[in-house]
Amino acid sequence: MERKIPPPLSLALDILRTRQGWTQKELAAATGIPANLLSDYERGRKTLTAERLDSLLTAMGLQPSSALRAAMRFLQDEAVREPDPPGPESRQIEAVAVESGRLIAEVTRSLMTLWTTQGQALEARREARDLWEGLKRKDAARRRLLVEKVARYRNWALSELLCEESIKAAGDSADRALELANLALRVAELAPGEEAWRQRVQGYAWAHVGNARRVKGDLPSADEAFGRSRRLWSAGAGADSGVLNEARVLGLEASLRRAQRRFEESLCLTDRALALDRNYEAQYLLLNKAGILNELEDYEGAVVALREAMPLVERDSEPRILFALRFNLGVNLCFSGKHQEAEEIMPQLQRLAVAAGNSIDLTRLRWLEGRIMAGLGRKREAVAALSRVREELATKGMSYDMALASLELATLYLEERRTIEVQVLARQISPVFRAQGVHREALAALKLFREAAERQVLTLSLARRLTTYLHRARNNPDLAFEGAAEPDDTDGQARSESTQPSARGHAGR
Repeated sequence: MERKIPPPLSLALDILRTRQGWTQKELAAATGIPANLLSDYERGRKTLTAERLDSLLTAMGLQPSSALRAAMRFLQDEAVREPDPPGPESRQIEAVAVESGRLIAEVTRSLMTLWTTQGQALEARREARDLWEGLKRKDAARRRLLVEKVARYRNWALSELLCEESIKAAGDSADRALELANLALRVAELAPGEEAWRQRVQGYAWAHVGNARRVKGDLPSADEAFGRSRRLWSAGAGADSGVLNEARVLGLEASLRRAQRRFEESLCLTDRALALDRNYEAQYLLLNKAGILNELEDYEGAVVALREAMPLVERDSEPRILFALRFNLGVNLCFSGKHQEAEEIMPQLQRLAVAAGNSIDLTRLRWLEGRIMAGLGRKREAVAALSRVREELATKGMSYDMALASLELATLYLEERRTIEVQVLARQISPVFRAQGVHREALAALKLFREAAERQVLTLSLARRLTTYLHRARNNPDLAFEGAAEPDDTDGQARSESTQPSARGHAGR
C-alpha cells in the first residue's frame, strides 16, 4: 500500500510534540483544540498553518525559534542516519528512504523559512520596545516629529507596538488611544519594505485607528477606517507569514459591529477570529462573544462562552478582570433562570470585588445579589438589597443606574401590591431620567409608567418590559418602546414570572 507522507509543518508538529513528551490528548486539553483535529494536522488530513503551529508550540512551552531549530537538527540527523541492512523488501525500503530524504529536505527548508521570519520579527520587536521607551516620555507633537524625521523610528514593529499601546489606553482615554493609533499608522506608512508587506502593516494599523474612533463614539468614521483596513490587509495577503495577528484585526471589527448593533456580523467575525487566534486574543474574543450573545438574548450561549474564557482569564490573575468575567457569568445565569447557580458563585465574587478594591463593583455585586434573591423567591431580602443599591448609586451620583435599580425595586413592590411605594418611585424616576438627557422615546415610556402607577393600573408585564427596554435603550438611543399597559396577569402567573430577571445590560460594564 502506498505510504502518504504528511506535509512539512505536519511532520514538524509530530516531531516536536513527541520529543517534548506531550500526548495529543494533553495538547488538546491545553489548547482547546480537539485531539482528533490534532491527529488530522499531524497526518496531513487537515491543513496546518504556520500560525496554528506557532500557537501549539507556545502551548507546549516552546519558543518557536528555538523549537524550530531543534526540529531542523533532528531532521538533519534523520537525513544522515545509517540505513538498515538490506532485506527481502529492500527495494521498497529504499524507495521510501529516498522519498523520506526528499521530504526531510523540504521540511528543513520550510522550517528554516519560518524560523528566519520569526527570528527577524523577534529582533524587530526588541528594537521597537527600545524605541518606545524613548518615545513614551515625550509629548504627542514631539513623538510625531521624531517619526517623520528619524529613519530608525520607521519600524513596522514599532507600529505594531503603538497599536498595542492604543488598545491599553482606550480604557482610560479615548483621545490618547486615537493619538497612538494615528502615530502607528504614520509609522506604517513610512516603514520600508515590499509594497505588499507595507500594505499589510498599514491595514493592521488602520484597524486600530478604527477601534480608537469607535471608543470615541464616532461610529461612521470608525466604519470608514475599517473599510481601509480590509482593503489594505487583503492587498497584502500572504506577505507577512503570520507575523501580524489577524485575529486582532477581526476582533476589533467585531467590536465595531457590536457597537453598531449588527450582532450577527459581529458574531461571525468573532468566530473567525477565534479560529485564527494564537492564544493571545481568545479571552477578549470570548468575552466579546458573550456580550453579543447577551444582546441577542442567547443567555445560555453567553454562559458557555464565559465558561470557556474562564481558564484563559484566570491566568492573568488580575482581580478586576476576574471579577468582570464572573460577574458577567452571574448576570447571564440569572437571565437563563439559573439563580441557584448564580448564588453559588457569589462568595468568590465577593472576595474578588474586595481584592479589586472598587466600591462600584461592590454596589453592582449587591445589585446582582438582589436579582438572585428575587429569582429565588426571597422577596424581602431582594427588596432590602435593591433599596440599599439605590441609595448607594444615588450617593455616587450614578443617576441613570439609580433610576434603573428603582424600576427593579418598583417591580418587586408591584408583585407585593405595595402601590403607594410604586407611586413614590415612579415620581422620583422621571425627573432623574429627564435630567440625564434621556431620548424622547425613553421619556415617553417613563411617562406611561408614571401615569399607570398613579392610576394604579400598572401591570407586572408593563413594568418588566419597560425595565428591559430602558437597559437596552441606554446604549441604543434609536430604540423605540412599543407597548402600553395591559391587563394584569393572574397572581399565579405573576409569581411564575417574578423568577425571571427584569434587567439587562450590566454584563458589559
